[in-house]
Amino acid sequence: MPLYRLGPIEYGFPPVDEALDDPNGLLAVGGDLSPERLLQAYRHGIFPWFNEDDPVCWWSPDPRCVFFTADYKPSRSLGKRLRQGAFRFSVDRCFTEVMQACAGPRHYADGTWIQPDFIHNYSLLHQAGIAHSIEVWNEQDELVGGLYGLNLGRLFFGESMFSRQTDASKAAFAYLMQLCQHWQIPLVDGQVENEHLMSLGAVLISRQEFCDWLHDHADLPAPDWRQAPPFML
Repeated sequence: MPLYRLGPIEYGFPPVDEALDDPNGLLAVGGDLSPERLLQAYRHGIFPWFNEDDPVCWWSPDPRCVFFTADYKPSRSLGKRLRQGAFRFSVDRCFTEVMQACAGPRHYADGTWIQPDFIHNYSLLHQAGIAHSIEVWNEQDELVGGLYGLNLGRLFFGESMFSRQTDASKAAFAYLMQLCQHWQIPLVDGQVENEHLMSLGAVLISRQEFCDWLHDHADLPAPDWRQAPPFML
């Protein structure tokens, strides 16, 4: 099957079941990362992922890595650190700074796909109230961890996380899960399986099941992140 190539002003995508098996989920190349194209992609279970100097690549893997928020429980060691008050949390306090931190080296992955064009366009989605960040601060008010992603309806699409202090990214994830439980967001997208995500409790579902979740939840009213409740032990 030939790979679908997007035109410079074409926002449509082919059906996700036309994605390649090898590499798993590659659906199309080309186009740009404009907020309009990004929103259409996520609404159809598609996301961009490519290395520097490569063309824009669009993916819809099968299976899909996800988290069911009702099933999440922090590990015993993380729960202990949270009870000790090692971290403070904020929401949408410094979205672009979180993205820039996520673009740095990570112990569980090589390289980064978070290039300046990503940061620019996802920051535009943040300004539109669609992309959000969770920040983790230490006692010296230093940013030590966080994550960012998109919220469409009652689904959250996780993009990346970072940590500059032990357990800081896991703490950000624990707060995200708590917010999702509070707002009745049943599923968080993790996109592609890796060891780190699976250690946090991710599971694999079929692409069709993921698309069913999109159909049922992506167009529901989204919560107001400006009213995010504080982290509760």
